[in-house]
Amino acid sequence: MMYFARWKTAAILLVCLLGVLVSLPNLLPRSAFPSWMPVRQISLGLDLRGGSYLLLEVDTSVLLRERLEGLVDATRRGMTQANPRIAYTGLTSQLDQRRMSLRVTDPAQREAAMRVVRDLGNAVNVGGGAQAPDIEVAMSPDGLLTATVTEAGIRAKATGAVEQSIEIVRRRIDETGVAEALIARQGQNRILVQLPGVEDPGRIKDLLGRTARMTFHLLDDTANLQAATPPPGVMFLNGEQPGERFAVRRRVEVDGANLTDARASQDTRSSEWVVNFTFDSVGTRRFSEITRANVGRPFAIVLDEKVITAPNIREAITGGRGQISGNFTVRTANDLAVLLRAGALPAPLTVVEERSVGPELGADAIRAGMISLAVGTLAVFLYMGFAYGLFGWFANIALAVNIILLVAFLSLLEASLTLPGIAGMVLTLGTALDANILINERIREEVKIGRSPISALETGYTKASGTILDSNLTNLIAMACLYGFGSGPVKGFAVTVAIGTIVQMWTATVLTRLLVVWWYRWTKPRELPVVERPGLSFFQRLARPLFRICPDVTKIRFMRGAVMGLVVSGVLSTASLIGAFYPGLDKGIDFKGGIIMEVRTQGPADINALRAATGALNLGDVGLQQFGDESTLLVRLPAPPDEAQTQPIVTRIRGALEAASPGIRVLRVEAVGNRVSDELFIGGLMALGLSLIAMLIYIWVRFEWQFGLAAIITLILDTTKTIGFMVLFQVEFNLTTVAAILTVVGFSANDKVVVFDRMRENLRKFKTMPLQELVDLSINETLNRSLGTSMTLLLSALPLALFGGDTLAGFAWVMIFGIVVSASSSVFIAAPIVLFSGKTTLRRGESEIVAPKGQTAIR
Repeated sequence: MMYFARWKTAAILLVCLLGVLVSLPNLLPRSAFPSWMPVRQISLGLDLRGGSYLLLEVDTSVLLRERLEGLVDATRRGMTQANPRIAYTGLTSQLDQRRMSLRVTDPAQREAAMRVVRDLGNAVNVGGGAQAPDIEVAMSPDGLLTATVTEAGIRAKATGAVEQSIEIVRRRIDETGVAEALIARQGQNRILVQLPGVEDPGRIKDLLGRTARMTFHLLDDTANLQAATPPPGVMFLNGEQPGERFAVRRRVEVDGANLTDARASQDTRSSEWVVNFTFDSVGTRRFSEITRANVGRPFAIVLDEKVITAPNIREAITGGRGQISGNFTVRTANDLAVLLRAGALPAPLTVVEERSVGPELGADAIRAGMISLAVGTLAVFLYMGFAYGLFGWFANIALAVNIILLVAFLSLLEASLTLPGIAGMVLTLGTALDANILINERIREEVKIGRSPISALETGYTKASGTILDSNLTNLIAMACLYGFGSGPVKGFAVTVAIGTIVQMWTATVLTRLLVVWWYRWTKPRELPVVERPGLSFFQRLARPLFRICPDVTKIRFMRGAVMGLVVSGVLSTASLIGAFYPGLDKGIDFKGGIIMEVRTQGPADINALRAATGALNLGDVGLQQFGDESTLLVRLPAPPDEAQTQPIVTRIRGALEAASPGIRVLRVEAVGNRVSDELFIGGLMALGLSLIAMLIYIWVRFEWQFGLAAIITLILDTTKTIGFMVLFQVEFNLTTVAAILTVVGFSANDKVVVFDRMRENLRKFKTMPLQELVDLSINETLNRSLGTSMTLLLSALPLALFGGDTLAGFAWVMIFGIVVSASSSVFIAAPIVLFSGKTTLRRGESEIVAPKGQTAIR
C-alpha cells in the first residue's frame, strides 16, 4: 500500500494538473477567451451578482374551462348542423365536475347526439404508446348526455401548455434584451426564470403575467347590454374606457396566432402611438373573407378578454395588415408589440415566488463570503500544521488541492456559485481534514505501540480507510436528502459539500499517501515525526506536533455519567420540543410565506415616518425593523391570500417608502406565496426525516443493531436540541438553517461512526473485557480525533458567524451549536445506549455492567 507504480503517480499528478487547468479560466472574464474555445466557468449566483429569481405557475384551471367552453360551442354547432337537427335542452358546463351536459329530448336521436359529441374528442397519450379520447361520453336512461374531460386529457393539456409557455416566456424575455436569462421547467406546472442583473423585475413580470391572446370577433347588435347574463354564444366584455361594455360573439373569426409581426409606431395623422400588425397567409385570407362579408359592421379586437377597439369595417381589408389604436404610451405600445410578436400564452402565469437582489447587496455578500473563506482557510491551515507537524502540512497541501479540484468540478458543471455555496466551500475546509486527522491519529497510535515507521504508515492508512468511507457516506446521505428536497441556493450548498466530501476522500487517502511516500523515500527516517521530542531545533520542532488538545493516554470513566447524560439529554430535548410548539420556531419567509424587502436610506432611517407611510396603505401587519446598520431596514408583510396581488403590493410599498424617504434604495425583495411556502416546509421536514432514516439503515447494515439504535436516537436528540437552540435565540427557521441542521446531522453521524468503529474493533480485540470498560477505552482512544475534527469545523464555521453577514449568521451559529452538541452526544448519549442495549448481546453471558468501586452495578 505504501508503494506507487509510476503510472499511478503519473495519474495522480495528471488529475491535479487537470484540476488546475480547468480552474484557471475562472480567474479571467469570459470575454478574454476566443469564442471558439470551449471554456467552462463558475458563474456567480443571483444573490452574489444581483438579479431576479421568479417562479411562475401555469394556471391549468383556465385550460379546463376553455376546453369545456369549446365543447359547449362545438356541441351547439354540431347539434344544429346535424341532419336532421337534434333537439336538446340544458346545454351547460360544470367546471367542478370537469364535464359538459345536455338533455336530448327525442330518444330516437340519442345515438346521433353521442356520435356528434364523441367526434369532438382529441386523441391523447395514455401511456405505453396507446392513445384515447380526452373526453368520456355517457348517456343516462333519461337522456342526460355528459362529456367528462379525463385525467389524461387534463395532463396532456397542462404538459403542452407548460412547454408552450416556456418557449413564449423565452421569446418575451429575449425581446427585452436581458442577457444570460435562464428559463427552465420546474415540476409539472411551474417555470423557473432567473434574470441576472435585473434589479427590479417589474416590467418583466408585467410582460410575463399577461396572456396576450389577441382575437378578432364580430359584435352582436341584438344583445341587451343591460342584461345580467349574455345570450348563448355571446359574452359581455369591458372596453378600455370606464363603463364601456360590448356584446362580443364567442366565435373567433381571426386568431392572433396568425400574426407574423407587430411593431409600435406613431400614427402620421394623429401622432398617437399605435401598434401595426401583419398576418401570415392563413390570417390574411381569413381576415379578407371576414371583412368582405361584414362591411359596415363593428369588428372587435380583443386582448386578454378586454376589447381594445371595435371599429366599423368600411371596406374589405385584403393586404393582411392592420392597426391597433388606443390610449398607448411609447412604453405600453412597445410592450404590446413585444407580447404579440412573442405569441400568446396558452394559460395565465402567476408569480408564486420572487427573490430579487440588487448589485450593492450582491457585492456585500461576495466580500463577506471571501473574508469568511480566507479567515477559515488560514485558521484551519495553522491548526493542522501546528497540531500534526509535517503530516499536518501534507494535509494542508491536500486541502489546497481539494479546493482546486472542487472548483474544477463546479466549473465543469458550469455551476452557479451562491452565498450558501461559499458557505459549503468554507465548511468543506473543516470536513476535508477529518480523514487526515483520523489517519494521523491512527499512525500516532501505531508508533506509540512500537511499530516501525513503514509499518505504522501502512497500518495507519489501512485501518483508517474503512472508517473514512463509513463516516463520509453518512454526510453524503444528508446532502443527497437536502438536494432532493431543497430549493434554489440550498441545492448549490448540497452539491458543493457533496463534491467536496468525495474529493477529500481521494486527497486524504491517495494524495497525502503519495506525499508521505515521497518524503519517506527521500529522508528514510528512523522514526516518524508524530510524537513530541525534547531537545530539538526550531525547524525540527515545526515538523512535529506543537500541541495536543488532550493527552494521548486518558483514562476518563465517561460511563460513570451514563445515566445522568441520558437524563439531562432527555430533559433538554423535551424542553426543546415544547419550545418548538410554544412559543414556536421563528419561521422565515421560506416556510410561512410573505414579502420581505431590504431597503437602505441615504442617512439614518426615520423608522416612525416609514412605518406611518406603509401603515397608511392598509395592507395588514407591516413590520419594519433595523437590519445591520442604522440606515438599513427590513420590511415584512404577510402573504396576500391571492398570489396575483403580490406584485401590486410590492409596488405600493416601494412607492410609499420612496415618498417618505427620497433616495431610498431597495436592496432585496423576496416574495413567497402560501402554497410554495407550505411545499418548502414539507420538503425541509422530509429531508430531515429521510436523512435520519437513511443513516439508521446504513449504520444498522454496517454495524450491529445496537449501534444503529444508538445512532438514530442520538441524532434525533441532537436535532431536537439544535431546534431548541433556535427557539431560545430566535434564529430564523428557513431553508438555510435546515441545511445547517442536516450538516450537523451528517457530522454527528460521522463522529459516531468513528467511535462505533473503534468499539467494534475493541470487541474483537478484547474478548473478555467488561463492556463498560471497553466503551470507556474506545472513547478515550478516539478522543483526540473527535476533538480535532470538531476544532477544524469550529474554525471554519466561526468566520461565517463573524464575517459572513446577516444572511449566513443564523446558519453559522446553528452549525457551531450543533458541532458542540454532536461531539458531546457521542460520549454521553450514543455510548450509554450501546452500553445498555448491548450488555447481554455484544458481550454474551455478561449479566451485569461492571461498576466502579463504591457504586452499584446496573443489572
